[in-house]
Amino acid sequence: MAAATQTLPTETKRHLSVVQPDGRAGFGALRAELHARCADKDLAELWADMPTNERKTVLASAQMQARDSLRGIGEMNRAERDAIRAAIGRMSRYAQRLGDRLKGESPNRELAANARRAIAQGDTKTALHWLSLIEAGAQ
Repeated sequence: MAAATQTLPTETKRHLSVVQPDGRAGFGALRAELHARCADKDLAELWADMPTNERKTVLASAQMQARDSLRGIGEMNRAERDAIRAAIGRMSRYAQRLGDRLKGESPNRELAANARRAIAQGDTKTALHWLSLIEAGAQ
């Protein structure tokens, strides 16, 4: 006796290359973003929008040649793209630290507050003293 063949239903799994609502708290969007980063799409977009002079600065930080500023990201090899990404990261962190330092307390702010307080009290001599300290610090 021959065994009867039976067909089983098969479900084809689709590859999630496009973000689809999946009810997993945004993991689909995260996955799509990671795929885009691996393909350097984010870097290519940033590079395309960057003026040539800024590109040259990034390339100098990446220890690459200034003439590479005219090349597209797609023309560069993986090591060059990684060097550019690392340089942008370093420069971004440096800019963040500078911004944080500017937002922090400055000694001139305290001196200026003392000068304002003296002016409010009508004490011109004391206000001029605080202003002279601020001016001496600026030199």
